[in-house]
Formats: sequence, structure tokens, C-alpha cells
Amino acid sequence: MESFSLILAIVVVTALAFDFTNGFHDTANAMATTISTGALKPKVAVAMSAVLNLVGAFLSVEVANTISKGLVDETGIRPEVIFAALVGAILWNLLTWLVGLPSSSSHALMGGLIGAAVASAGVGAVNGDALVTKVLIPAIAAPIVAGVAALLGARLTYRLGRRADGKAAAKGYRAGQIASAGLVSLAHGTNDAQKTMGIITLALVAGGSLAPDSDPPLWVILSAGVAIALGTYLGGWRIIRTMGKGLTDLQPQQGFAAQTSAATVILASSHLGFSLSTTHSVSGAVMGAGLGRKGGVVRWSTATRMFVAWGLTLPAAALVAAIAEWVCRMGDWGTALVAVFLVASSAAIWKISRREVVDHTNVVDPHEAEPVGVVTTAMAAVSPPPTGPADLTADVPADPSEAKAHSAATTV
Repeated sequence: MESFSLILAIVVVTALAFDFTNGFHDTANAMATTISTGALKPKVAVAMSAVLNLVGAFLSVEVANTISKGLVDETGIRPEVIFAALVGAILWNLLTWLVGLPSSSSHALMGGLIGAAVASAGVGAVNGDALVTKVLIPAIAAPIVAGVAALLGARLTYRLGRRADGKAAAKGYRAGQIASAGLVSLAHGTNDAQKTMGIITLALVAGGSLAPDSDPPLWVILSAGVAIALGTYLGGWRIIRTMGKGLTDLQPQQGFAAQTSAATVILASSHLGFSLSTTHSVSGAVMGAGLGRKGGVVRWSTATRMFVAWGLTLPAAALVAAIAEWVCRMGDWGTALVAVFLVASSAAIWKISRREVVDHTNVVDPHEAEPVGVVTTAMAAVSPPPTGPADLTADVPADPSEAKAHSAATTV
């Protein structure tokens, strides 16, 4: 029983470590556009996001129940299986953070859980209906819905503000952007913090500490909320840079449209118990808002790398988790070996990241932009020319390479 209690404690600690990485990995979802447009100082933005993530963790347990009760057969799952799932998810989070790609922490967790469960109990351990309806379909639909809504919202805000005073309108949109960023942070807490709650609850059920079909205990909700808030406060500056400037350049009107659209999608999905990716939702909204301004651009080379990472998340995390489960099956020494591997790999990734430090002091510094690309150039070429002073201001891209393409397009 002592050995069993030890492995259960290890699982809980590892789950909270994943929640911590989820926090700094997904800070960009709420605050990247707010920081990149200058609406909030970087440290103020992440502090605000951390507090609202903690508050959001207490608003619902629907997503937690999807993880703990619906995705896999909890009766055949051992704590070692959940530990292996977390190893796969954490390593994928750290690798994508290192290269600054906004991949899905949610899908890393789902992939790890599926891979470990299949390795342990076979394909029958996974609830295929729940996987399709509450994970895969939302993964595809969320960025599309958020992107279309943000595109239309950005165009509407520019149209409505066409005759407004430029400075007053910009000030109003910045205030709106801060409010919508807070809403995204709150929504993130209601969705992502619950995934760790679900994993810990599943481990407690597997370890016999909770009855099957139990809701997360209060201490689980509190610890998961605190862990994701601490991770959020540290800030995933590498991913904030990619989301805020590397994917597109947003003005306050576009930032407001992107964040409002993403928050609406995330909150609606949390209410329905859909375990969607907040990263997918926000990234789709950012791209939609980027195209919502006349002459606006999306750096498709960055977007393509991001899409590839999205596609690899589930299988990559599943593969690592399956291997980890196979090693853990060899006994206590196998579990210890996996734990040492996780710590050593995490330390190595952190050491590599120190070669080029990105933090709150340089997250919005100019950096080498991606090429505009054929698609963006074509879209800029067919965009109608600006019709008034307000539109002219709105259409001037911040990036020099984009300005060149925009100038050529408007000349044509």
C-alpha cells in the first residue's frame, strides 16, 4: 500500500507540473495581442491573466468530467498509466514552447492519455464516441468558427469606426481589448485548468481514493487553479512573441475582435463540456482578425508550421506516453526511470532555451519577419483601395516587409 500511495502522489505532482506548463504555454492565448498592441505592459498582462485563470477554475467542472469519466474506461486504468500520459504531454508542451509554436496543451494531454491507455488495456479502453464528438470535432470547428467570427468582427469594427476620431477610437478599442483579454483568461481557466482536475480525479479513482463517477474534490480544483495561475504569471514569452507578432500584425480593433470571438467560442464549449483547444480557438481568431483589415496579412509560413504542430500533437504525445507506459509496466524501477528521464529532458530543454532568452523585456522587440508569401500578396492585390482617412490609417501595416507589399498592391 505504501508503494501504491507513493505512485499516486507522484501522479498528482506530475499532473500539477503539467498544469504549470499549460499555464505558461497558453498565456499567449489571452495576452499576446494585448501585449503586442501595447494595450497592457507585459508583466501587468500576465498578472491579470493569472488571477482570472484562477477564478475561472472554480466556475465549472464539465470539462473535468469529460476527462475523468468520458474519454477512457476509468475502471481499467492504473495510476502508472496516467503518469505515462502526463510524461508525453509535458514533453510535447516543452518542445513546442522551446521553438515558440502555439500548439495545444489540451491535445497533448488527450494524446498522452489515449496512447498510455491503449498501450495498457488495448483500443477498447478509449471511448471512441467521446473522442470524436468532444475532442476531434471541436478541434476542427473551433478555429474555423473563431476565425470567421473574428474576420467579420474586425471588418465591422473598422466600418463602424470609419468616421470616429482616430485617437478616441483607438483608446476605446484598447480598453475593449483589455476587457476581452480578461474574458479569454477567465475562459481559459474554465477549460484548461479543468483538464488537470479531470486527470487527478481519474488517478484518484484508479487508486481507489475516490468512488467511480465522482466529481473533482475541492482540493483538486484549488491546486489545479493555483498551478495554472502560477504558470500563467511566468509567461510563455516565446509563444507570446509568435502569437502577437510572428503570425500577423494586429491593431487594437483587430485585437478586440480576435479576443472577443475566441472567448465566446471557449466559454460556449466549456459550458457544453467540449474539451477544445484554447490555442486552436485563439490562433484561428488571430488569423481571421489579421485578414479582417484591408491589406492585412497572415504569415503563412509561420501558420503552416503551426498547423503541422497541431497535427503532430495527438500522435506524438500518444507515442511517448505509450513508450513510457511500457517502461513503467516493468515495476517500480521502470517508473523511477521514466521519472528521471522526464526531469532530465525538461532540464535539457530549459538549458537550450537559455541560449536565446525571450522574456518580458524583449517580447515585443522587432524581430525578423516571415516572408509575406504568394497567398498574402495575392489577397493584398485584390483588396479595394482605402476610401477615407480612417481607413488609410488602418491599412498601413506595421511590418516593413508588409508595408512594401501593401504599397505595391495599392499602387496597382
